Amino acid sequence: MARILLVEDDPQVGELVRRYLEKEGMEVFWARSGGGALGRAFEGERLDLVVLDRGLPDMEGLEVLKELRELDPLLPVLLLTGRADEDSRVEGLLEGADDYLGKPFSLKELLARIKALLRRAGKEGRRRFGPLELDLEARQAFLEGEPLKLSPTEMNLLLTLVQAPGRVYTREELLERVWGPDFPGSERVVDAYIRLLRKKLKDDAQAPRFIETVVGMGYRFLGE
Repeated sequence: MARILLVEDDPQVGELVRRYLEKEGMEVFWARSGGGALGRAFEGERLDLVVLDRGLPDMEGLEVLKELRELDPLLPVLLLTGRADEDSRVEGLLEGADDYLGKPFSLKELLARIKALLRRAGKEGRRRFGPLELDLEARQAFLEGEPLKLSPTEMNLLLTLVQAPGRVYTREELLERVWGPDFPGSERVVDAYIRLLRKKLKDDAQAPRFIETVVGMGYRFLGE
């Protein structure tokens, strides 16, 4: 799940963008001022992208951009502003913005530009489910920020389950997808690895946060 810092002082625009991006599976932190945005950024919380308005009540957006660039030169920043003339666009890009979108704007175009920047930065391959975060490209899992030591088979099993949260996978399906159609073992191996995975995820089978047993059917991942 991409973590987006939205810096927008207009309550209607901010709420509209926040809800739209959250509906698209992103985690959005909304700051209504430049100071609030920098406070969030300097807290050390991981951010994947910033959507930054230029016309803020306490400071110019380009000042915020400069501070963000000093903190993290590689953090993607998309300027969102009513100043859509060529000189303003060029100025914003020269100051370090990665993209520029003028108001009024289409939410679909905003989403497309955000996804393009995330792909370019190699950050679209992350998904978050509460305290569990997965880096799909690096094939790493983190629980409450701490890396999990998962075997290749455990990781393959987890990645299979999270492909479709809420979908029930039968033991037969999991056996074929994770171990392959020619695996000589029985479906009991699936149950054994689910137990191992639950232990590392600190998951309780009776009150699961992540992996739920569906009696008589199989397993499903809880989330999204």
